[in-house]
Amino acid sequence: MTSATDPSTALTPFPDHTQLPESDGTFVKNWQEHPQSILLTDSITPVLKQLHPEGQYCIGQDLGIYWRLTDPLERGAQAPDWFYVANVPPLLDGQTRRSYVLWREYIAPLIALEFVSGDGREERDKTPWKGKFWIYEQVIHPAFYGIYEVNKASVEVYKLIGGQYQLLAANERGHYPITRLGVELGLWQGEYQNAQLPWLRWWDLQGNLLLSGEERAEQERQRAESERQRAELESQRAELESQRADRLSAQLRSLGIEPEA
Repeated sequence: MTSATDPSTALTPFPDHTQLPESDGTFVKNWQEHPQSILLTDSITPVLKQLHPEGQYCIGQDLGIYWRLTDPLERGAQAPDWFYVANVPPLLDGQTRRSYVLWREYIAPLIALEFVSGDGREERDKTPWKGKFWIYEQVIHPAFYGIYEVNKASVEVYKLIGGQYQLLAANERGHYPITRLGVELGLWQGEYQNAQLPWLRWWDLQGNLLLSGEERAEQERQRAESERQRAELESQRAELESQRADRLSAQLRSLGIEPEA
């Protein structure tokens, strides 16, 4: 007979991320979702590495956040298109996260973002226990909730204040400060992955755009090219100066004057 306190008899009624579905089997709703998520992650990674030198944070891209047990299981998850959680390990027991399970980790995301594919009603739905807005506000509790509509070139950012989301006003740059991250969120009209769109992007609190890895590489390439051109001009100037000195020496010698060494 085993003891009631024997670990082998302990029940685990709440599954972890390895036991929960990682997808509900639906297609990505528009082609732009993945590039947009990659752009957000890529450009903010240097900031997060400074904030978390030990690497204790996680980013979810269309990853399920499980907030209750349901049948089927995937109905108990909400999957933001992009979210960030501070002070949690990027891996669990050495395994890549398949989902983020609130009853296992408890820490709410700092920010969750939804990219609208339809008319935006789904992202603003406040129906208790069903609506996305209600679930984020009342259960998951990200401090910031953003709704991005590429077709309208708009973004709404809500902040959780006193248990309810309050719509924030943009600053003088048209951005929304996320001060705990030291960044601002806003729209940038430009080309990324061969598409000219109003992309959702980050800036620092001084209004400087946070660059993607490709943009950082291009900036470095341009800097290196400018440095090469500068060095080439310096070399040309030095050569011209040497030639001028040689001519002057020759003129002096023709006058019987030996130039000083």
